[in-house]
Formats: sequence, structure tokens, C-alpha cells
Amino acid sequence: MFHKHKKLQRRQVLKGMLKGGAVAVGLPLLDVFLNTNGTAFASNAPLPSRFGTWFWGLGVDEAIFVPRTVGAGYDLTRQLSPLGELRKHVNVYTNFNVSTDGKPNLCHYTGWVALRSGIVPAARGDLPGQSLDIPIADMISGGTRFRSLELAATGVPRDSYSFRSADAINPPEISPLEFYKKIFGPEFQDPNSDTFTPDPRIMLRKSVLSGVVDEIKQVEGALGQADRQRLDYYLTSIRELETRLELQLQKPAPAPHCAVPDEPTELAKGLDVELVVERHRLMTDMLVMALACNQSRVFNMVCFDSFSAATRAGSERTHHILTHEEGVDPDTGLQPQSSWFVQRSMEEWAYFVGSLANMPEGDGSLLDNTLVYGHSDCRFAKTHSLDGIPMFTAGRLNGLVKTGLHIDGEGDAGTRLGYTIQRLFGVPLADWGQGSLRTSSPINEMLV
Repeated sequence: MFHKHKKLQRRQVLKGMLKGGAVAVGLPLLDVFLNTNGTAFASNAPLPSRFGTWFWGLGVDEAIFVPRTVGAGYDLTRQLSPLGELRKHVNVYTNFNVSTDGKPNLCHYTGWVALRSGIVPAARGDLPGQSLDIPIADMISGGTRFRSLELAATGVPRDSYSFRSADAINPPEISPLEFYKKIFGPEFQDPNSDTFTPDPRIMLRKSVLSGVVDEIKQVEGALGQADRQRLDYYLTSIRELETRLELQLQKPAPAPHCAVPDEPTELAKGLDVELVVERHRLMTDMLVMALACNQSRVFNMVCFDSFSAATRAGSERTHHILTHEEGVDPDTGLQPQSSWFVQRSMEEWAYFVGSLANMPEGDGSLLDNTLVYGHSDCRFAKTHSLDGIPMFTAGRLNGLVKTGLHIDGEGDAGTRLGYTIQRLFGVPLADWGQGSLRTSSPINEMLV
């Protein structure tokens, strides 16, 4: 048993007993170890609601992105043209701003952190609040194997925009093959199978975690505030794992359109745009099926990151470098090569939305019961502008959201959209954000 006067050791484990046998769970890295530098189913239950985010880096070209008409039936500009008939599912939000309140504009960082957390970061690496998907997952993720699913089509492990804090960033899946194994590997329970046999190994794993609860409580009493918070994040992940294991001991509810997809082949590593696109589409297809199979109700997809190092055949410069070094064509007002990358991002957004729209569910589609929040890190990457960062929503969220709209924010805080989304999922917020980003004003134009 642990006593408060004992000195914690880095290799210390939490020890307990389970049916006469010893069990142990290791501790996370804590400051105390460091130096001072340191619709309805057949049962009449409602169809589940889902929430997800979709991110692309380096903004848009305003001249060929922003619709000329506001409201329903907005015109498809050149950069929005990939949407085609999907326009009826998608809202476009323009002229919503991020004010820094005197803090520096940290290029390709401030914008997305502010839109995700409601707070402007003070320095690069600062994540001053939790991303909005976290409280939404708290509201809707019960009864699924995975509290949320994070994916990065870039194939880069650091490309996650989902976080509880700077110490608790949700790591993304970066390989379509590994993502397949995570969802549809040996622990997957087919919800439509006529038979169900619980795996006894799962019972043992669940019990091992339960065997150290008392030891955990005693360790908490010996820690400072920062370490208690860090330990709480760690224990939250353990509790989520226990919940996942508990669910695997129960026969899952039927999911009529759930079908295990073919296992993908492993893709090469790299950031050639065609490779990123292939990775994104494989991940999208499997994510849609994971949602249809009720494996999760919350997801975060990164297509191209905010410092996008995506490359194009025949060019030595990355997308990010092009935004700084490529000149602006005086006739069109565009950076032609950089604009090409933006167009590819919009094509992938259309693929993502279309994949959700094409999955049947109830008397409609999976997208009808989902709300996807898409956004970038800036408006025009060459100037790192935070005014008018482009944002989207896709899906009707079980009939709660109007779609097919262009909404002009008229200079209001971009956090209004994040606030509205959280309220739609029942997050108990009187307001959201800090400083100029604090808001209690929903975007009523999008609400049914």
C-alpha cells in the first residue's frame, strides 16, 4: 500500500489484488518524477447523434471561395465547385473573425487553437483550454467502444487538433491499415451476428484495471495540482478503456448497414498530395463504416495540417513554402500553384461529406444524423490573416440544423459557431471563450 510520506519513484506501479493474485498498472510521467526544469431503431430508440471535425491547413483564396450570395442556394464559386449537389448538405460561414486581444498572431497556430478552444494561445505549444469535441464526447459517447476517433491523413503523428490540454493531446491514427485493425480487428463484435460469445480475456483485462482503484486514490493525495490533473487525464483514459471492455462483454445492438470492409494494404509514407489523398479516402471510408457500426460517435479528421508540407509532382516546394514565396498573379489575384493545393483540399472535403451522405441510416443517411465542423487555421496563408477564417458545417444533426446556407458573420467572433455547436449537443454552457472571443450568441440562422 502507498503512504503519503513515501517518495514516488518513476518506475513505481499501482499494485492491487485480484482473486488472490497481484496486479499492477504503471503510472504516467508526472512532474514529481522530473527535475525543476521540467430518427429510431426497431426498439424505438432514437438514432444516435454524431459529431466530427474536419481540418485543412493554409486557408483559401477569398476571391474564388466566398459565395456572392448570402442565405439559401448560395452560388458555387470556383473553390466551392467540388461540392456540386452536396451543397444542399453544407453551410459556409464567412466573415467570422478571431481577435487576439493584443497577443501575438502565432502563424498557422493561433487561429485553429482559438476556434477549437475559444481561447487565444499565449505562445506556440500553449493549449489554454480543451477542444470543443471533448465536452461533446462527454455528452454523446456513452455506449460506444471508442470515446472518439482521431485520424491524420498526413501520416504524421503530431497532427492532432483534439486535446484536453497541452499535456493530453489525443494521438491520431496515421495508417489506414492500423486504423482498420483498431476498429475491425479481433476485438470487433459484429452487431448483426446471430451469435455472441464474450471473450474471457476481456474480463481479465477489465478486472486488472479495477484491481488498483484504492491504490490510485492514495497516490492522488501525494501530488501537487498539476500532477493531480495529469494523473486525472491518465485515469480518464483508463476508465474509458474499462468502459470499452465492459461493452465488449455485451452483445452490441443491431446496426443494419454495418459491414466489415476489406482490409487495406499499407501505404507508403510521405506527403505527396496524391498519397495524402489516397490515405484520406481510405480512412474516410473506414471511418464512415465505423460510425455505421456504432463504434464511436465522435471523430476528428485532419486532411492537410496547418503547416502543410504537402508536395506536388514536378515541384520542389511544399504548399506552405509556396504560400510565402509564390507571387500573386496581378490579373487573377491568386497564387496559382498554392491555389491548386486549396482546390485539392476542397475536393477532399467534398469526398468526406459525400461519403457520409451516401451511407444509409434510418429513412435518410448517416450525414442526416451527424454534424461535421470543418475549418482552417487562417483565411489567406500568405498574410496569416485571422479575419474571415473559412468554416463549414455539414449535416442536419437529426433535423436540428438547417443546411445549404451561406452565413455572413459580419465581423463577429468565430467562436459563435463553436458555441452554437456545443449547445446543440447539450453541453451546458452559459457562454464560451475568453476576451473578445467570449460569446453567448448562437448563430440562429442555422437552427431549425
